[in-house]
Amino acid sequence: MVTPTSGEVVLDGEVVNHQPISYRVANGVTMVPENRRLFKRLSVKENLMLGAYLRKDKDEIESDLEYVYDLFPRVKERINQKSGTLSGGEQQMVAIGRALMSRPKVLLMDEPSMGLAPALVQQNFELIQQINDEGMSIFMVEQNANMALSIADRGWVLQTGIVVLNDTAEALLANPEMRAAYLGEA
Repeated sequence: MVTPTSGEVVLDGEVVNHQPISYRVANGVTMVPENRRLFKRLSVKENLMLGAYLRKDKDEIESDLEYVYDLFPRVKERINQKSGTLSGGEQQMVAIGRALMSRPKVLLMDEPSMGLAPALVQQNFELIQQINDEGMSIFMVEQNANMALSIADRGWVLQTGIVVLNDTAEALLANPEMRAAYLGEA
């Protein structure tokens, strides 16, 4: 994570711009990075447990593992398998599961569809929507604008790092200039 050069990042009423990453994670901000970044030589379960590393409620961890397994049944089938041997879609499931194991308030997602087969992209976004519907705030960076806006409440469109549009997802999807310039529609 990069310290902002302007503005403030506020979490539960507290400005956290200059707090160390460990503080932000301990206070509920977790990231699913681009390209998943799993520990490939560790098992699926070991990767998931790393997400719970800072937690103090050890008795609740097992129920959260079951929650992840319910979301991603394929992950449960592979708990003892080395993460580096999984398909891209399975690795993405483990990366999301690992983030959820920290019980975040805010989940940051960087390109969750990258490298996934189209059928898995749809499934992945349905699960992201489900997690959001269950009450988790999600901030996502995603080049598949149609898919991202289909599950978003709001959207920000960046052009060379500068916000050029921001509105409700519904308004952005209905905006003809947005559709032509960023969604490839004439």
